Amino acid sequence: MKLSQDQLEFFHREGWLFLPELFAQEEVDLLAREAVGIYDANRPEVWREKSGAPRTAFAAHLYNEAFRILGAHPRMIEPVEQVFGEPVYMHQFKINAKSAFTGDVWQWHQDYGTWKRDDGMPEPRAMNIAIFLDEVMPINGPLMLVPRSQNAGDLEASHDLATTSYPLWTLDEDTVTRLVKQGGIVAPTGKPGGMLMFHGNLVHGSSGNITPYPRKIVYLTLNAVSNYIRTPTRPYYIAHRDFTPIKTVDDDALLRLARAPRQAAE
Repeated sequence: MKLSQDQLEFFHREGWLFLPELFAQEEVDLLAREAVGIYDANRPEVWREKSGAPRTAFAAHLYNEAFRILGAHPRMIEPVEQVFGEPVYMHQFKINAKSAFTGDVWQWHQDYGTWKRDDGMPEPRAMNIAIFLDEVMPINGPLMLVPRSQNAGDLEASHDLATTSYPLWTLDEDTVTRLVKQGGIVAPTGKPGGMLMFHGNLVHGSSGNITPYPRKIVYLTLNAVSNYIRTPTRPYYIAHRDFTPIKTVDDDALLRLARAPRQAAE
């Protein structure tokens, strides 16, 4: 799984890249079923909205086979290693719910701001890879990105502990307004199985979801091994301490797992 030169140039210029339908429906259906079961579990890794609806489930790759395979899938790992030019490890793994009717806002922020302040990450040499488990539409709270905002560097942020159930280092309105005037806003949408990758300093956020359509997205935060975190303050299941380079699985590993129950029945 290699990005083309045009794709690499687009990513470095705009700060993001979307690859539609990278995973087959059979693979996505398995992940979506497993995600629902994880949300229903009473585990400390599952955080909820103030309403009680699931907001995010951390570290599913450590206790669920389907997500373990996804976390080592070459379609996810190899493009990031190509960008960074070195092996990567899993800094964070989460499944964000954005539940139908009750999915709450994610304030404007940069991911690296949190990784630096809360985890002691030296440089923005980590990246989020997002896999759509549901169709992401303009109406159900898509991720909004400010193109080229990664060039603004690490911006001053405030620790928001009140807006939602998830503490976040957020940006003020004047900063977001200035960056949007320069780069605009895009909101990548697409069918289940699409993959979005974006720079650790890219400004982004999302509105709430008041539609009947859920918007589950899996996020892998992949960090260059040389950029391992120095002073973690968050639980191990949020900021991992295992800096071992990821060894990829076979490309068909997830598909084989999805088909295993059917093949056993035959």
